[in-house]
Parts: sequence; C-alpha cells; structure tokens
Amino acid sequence: MANPEIRTANVTIPNGDLQIAAYLAQPATAGQFPAVIVIQEIFGVNSHIREVTDRIAKEGYVAIAPAIYQRQAPGFETGYTPEDIQTGREYKEQTTASELLSDIQATINYLKTLPSVKPQGFGCIGFCFGGHVAYLAATLPEIKATASFYGAGIATLTPGGGSPTIARTADIQGTIYAFFGTRDASIPKEQVDQIAAELEKHRIPHQIFQYNAEHGFFCDHRGSFDATAAAESWVQVKELFQHELQPA
Repeated sequence: MANPEIRTANVTIPNGDLQIAAYLAQPATAGQFPAVIVIQEIFGVNSHIREVTDRIAKEGYVAIAPAIYQRQAPGFETGYTPEDIQTGREYKEQTTASELLSDIQATINYLKTLPSVKPQGFGCIGFCFGGHVAYLAATLPEIKATASFYGAGIATLTPGGGSPTIARTADIQGTIYAFFGTRDASIPKEQVDQIAAELEKHRIPHQIFQYNAEHGFFCDHRGSFDATAAAESWVQVKELFQHELQPA
C-alpha cells in the first residue's frame, strides 16, 4: 500500500572485510515490509538512484541501494556528461560477476537484520549496468522478483569475463520483467529476442516490455528520458512487486 511518509538513512553493509555504503529508504510507519534492492547505473548511487529508492519506499517497501562500485571507487557518484560516462564505464570494467553477486547477497543478509523487513523473498530492480547486474542477481535463491531495465551485454558478456550472463538464465529463481527501448543502440533487437527465447526455453516466469525509446528512458535526469515509457514501465514494476512480494 502506497504511503508517502518515508524515512531515509545512509548505512553500511558488511561483506567480510568490505564495508559497502548504501542508501536506505523505508516507510515511516511501524510494521514489516517486503524489501527491494535498487542497483545503480554506471553513475553510482546518485540523486536519480536515491529518488528511485525513495519512490519504491513510498509504495510500501524497504528499499536499499548498495554502492556496487565500493571496491573500485568508494563514494563515487556522478552525472551524465560524456566524461562521467567514460569514468563510470572504466569502473564497470573492473567489476566481476562473483563480487557483484557477493555484494548483493550481503545486501540481502543485511536486510534480514532489519526489524522492518519481512525476511522471506526479496525484490531487485536495476538500470543500465544495474539492469545487467539485476539479471545476475535474479539467480540468487532469495530474489523472487526482478525488474531489469536496459541491461546491455546480457547476451554477449558477463562482468569480469567468462560465459555471457544469459548462460545463467536457467538459474533464475523467481519472476523477471525486462524493459528495453527499441531505439537503444547498445542493445540490438536480436539480443532482446535472444533473452526472451532463453527465458522461454527455461520456463522462467517473465515478461519483456519494449518501448519506442532510447537507452536510459526511465531516468528523468538524462536527455534520453521518455516520460511515456517511464510511466508505463513503472506501472509494470509496481504490478510485479505487488504480485510477487505482497501476495494476498
């Protein structure tokens, strides 16, 4: 149930010797709520990602955005200039799937320590590089609902090298919704079709949504923002989380 009153905090997630900075938002009212992990773009846990995290909390979830560049660049957040994109990509190239999955699992473990979190079944949403990481995270046993926005490279590579992330599709544990722009030059239609075919092959509960939009269409801080696609995809995200994480 939507609740506009939330409280936010900057927190630290332990993962062995690593301390992962994270932004936490949750309903201000007492109670236990399902939790959703928000995975950043290449630009860090910046104002846009914090706004998305707040937005999810206002829908009745505990939402947390861990810094997935904690190992490479603690405290990193930036905007959307060509220079910012170059820097973000450089850090992305230094990540590995195993470390990313370890950090997402650590985030789940942290959430389970919070009295406000329902401990069974978690959601995940990611954008840009985070959309790719969300597809990876969907293979974790406790992730029951995943929203992957324009995750480039799912069909062709995996962070750190090795078989493409699409090869892990059979390991996806819950339901996944994937969102793409038909004018996104970084994700050709053939790759979207390949992802859809693999999800069908392994009978993973899923939906694929495609909009007449460019990469980054959900982010209202970017020139590629598309208000119609953003609004329509948000309706689907809410439906996914409501159905999978808040069953009647």
